[in-house]
Amino acid sequence: MATPGMVASVEWTDGKRYLWMLGALTITLPIVAAVSALATGWHPLWWAGPFIVFTIIPLLDFLIGDDPDNPPEDVVPTLEKQRYYRRIVYLATTVLYVSFAVSMWVLRTNDLVWYDYIAFAFSVGVVTGISINTAHELGHKTDGFERWLAKITLAPVAYGHFFVEHNRGHHVRVATPADPASARYGESFWEFLPRTVVGSVKSAWALEKRRLEQQGLSVWSWRNDVLNAWAMTVVLWGVCIAFVGLKAVPFLIIQAVYGASLLEVVNYLEHYGLCRQQLPSGRYERCTPQHSWNSNHVVTNLFLYQLQRHADHHANPTRSFQALRHFEHSPQLPAGYAAMILIAYVPPLWFRVMNPRVVAHYNGNMSLANVKPSIRDKVLAQYPARA
Repeated sequence: MATPGMVASVEWTDGKRYLWMLGALTITLPIVAAVSALATGWHPLWWAGPFIVFTIIPLLDFLIGDDPDNPPEDVVPTLEKQRYYRRIVYLATTVLYVSFAVSMWVLRTNDLVWYDYIAFAFSVGVVTGISINTAHELGHKTDGFERWLAKITLAPVAYGHFFVEHNRGHHVRVATPADPASARYGESFWEFLPRTVVGSVKSAWALEKRRLEQQGLSVWSWRNDVLNAWAMTVVLWGVCIAFVGLKAVPFLIIQAVYGASLLEVVNYLEHYGLCRQQLPSGRYERCTPQHSWNSNHVVTNLFLYQLQRHADHHANPTRSFQALRHFEHSPQLPAGYAAMILIAYVPPLWFRVMNPRVVAHYNGNMSLANVKPSIRDKVLAQYPARA
C-alpha cells in the first residue's frame, strides 16, 4: 500500500510547465515598445517595457496571488533531468539577442526625439536587467556550456563580473556585514547602490586574482572570467556602434546602467537587515531559510524563474528553477519583487514597510540584525537585547 507521500509524488505534475516560457516572452518588450510606438505615433508607448513590468505584473500578482505548488522532494531528481527546462533558459538568451538586435536596427533606421530615445533605452534596459536573472540561472550550473552562456547573457548589460562575484562571493558571504550585496537595516537603496556596485567589482577581481595565482597564472590571463566576460561586452557594443553610429553610445550606457540597477535593487530587497550570526571560531553560521526574504507570488515567479523562492536557492544553489520550493517559515515580503522594487525607490516608504518586519523577525532583538553601522548604537538603544 502506498504512503500518502508516495501518492503525492506519483500524482504531482508541474502545472506551470508551459507557462515558464513567459520569461522569454517578457524579453520581447523592446520590440513591443518599438512596434506599437512607431505604428501609432504615440510617444508614451516607448515606455512599454517599464510600464508593463511595474504596473501589469504587480497587478496580476495581486489578482492571482500566491503559488501553492511545491514539488515533492522525491520528484526533484526527475525534474532536474528534464532538458525541456534548460531549453527554456537557452530560449531566453536567444530572445535577448534578437530583441537587442532589433533595438539597434530601430535606433539606426529612426531619428528618435530625445525623450523617445531615453524611453526606448529604458525599455531595453528593463529586459537586459531581467536577463541578468537568466544569467544567474545559467551561472550556477556546473556545465561549461551553460557557464559560458551566462557570460554571453551578461554582455549587453555590461555586468560580466556578476558571474564571478555572485557565485563565489555573494553565496559565501550572504547575510553578513562583509557582503556588498546584502543590504543593512536602515540603509536606503540609494546608499546601497554605490556600495554594492563598487564592492562587487572589487570582490570579483580579488576572487579571480586569487584563483589564477593559485594556478600560477597572471590576473591578466585570458582565463580571467571577469576580463573575458567584460571583453564580450566590448565586442558586442563595438558591433552595435559600428552598425548604428555614435548615437548608440548614450543608448547603450543608459540601458546598461538601468539594467544593472534592477539587479541591485533586487539584491537590496532579498536580504535586507537579515544576518547570519558569527560563531566563536570567527566563521558565520550556515545560511538557512531565515536569511532570505521570500515572495511566493506566482506571476513574478513565472517571469523570474522562481528567483523569489530565494531561501531554497541559497540552501541549494545548483538546484534548477523548476525544483525550488517555498518555505513558509522563512521571512516573507508583503508583495512580489516588481512591487517591492517601486517601494525600495522611496526610502521613507521602504523603511515604513520593511523595518517593522525586520524587528518582528528578530523578536525585537536587533543585536541579531545586519544594521547600518552609523545607526547601530541608536537602533540597539531603541531595541535592547532580550534574554
